[in-house]
Amino acid sequence: QVQLVESGGGLVQAGGSLRLSCAASGSFFTINDMGWYRAAPGKQRELVASIINSGGTNYADSVKGRFTISREHAKNTVYLQMNSLKPEDTAVYYCNAHYSDSTLSRLIAWGQGTQVTVSS
Repeated sequence: QVQLVESGGGLVQAGGSLRLSCAASGSFFTINDMGWYRAAPGKQRELVASIINSGGTNYADSVKGRFTISREHAKNTVYLQMNSLKPEDTAVYYCNAHYSDSTLSRLIAWGQGTQVTVSS
């Protein structure tokens, strides 16, 4: 199976920046789409940003203009650059990947989550 390992979370003051990284490893034929989700306390997990294999991106309205998703295909890694952070961005952030295995089956993998805390 594919493993997704996130890094880069932590504590930051409002207005600051963080960059999250997510690296995929394990057995797969190809990584297709990747994205970032988050779950704030008491909230359901929601999509923050996604990026397709060709590079097209999608963002939640709440983060447009502040967050940027990018990808390094050779490293099977996706990033989330978060600028102008707000306390309401505080959440556990999860990496997501859609991939194909050796049988060309479509599968989904999730990271374990990384905590982002923004202080006011």
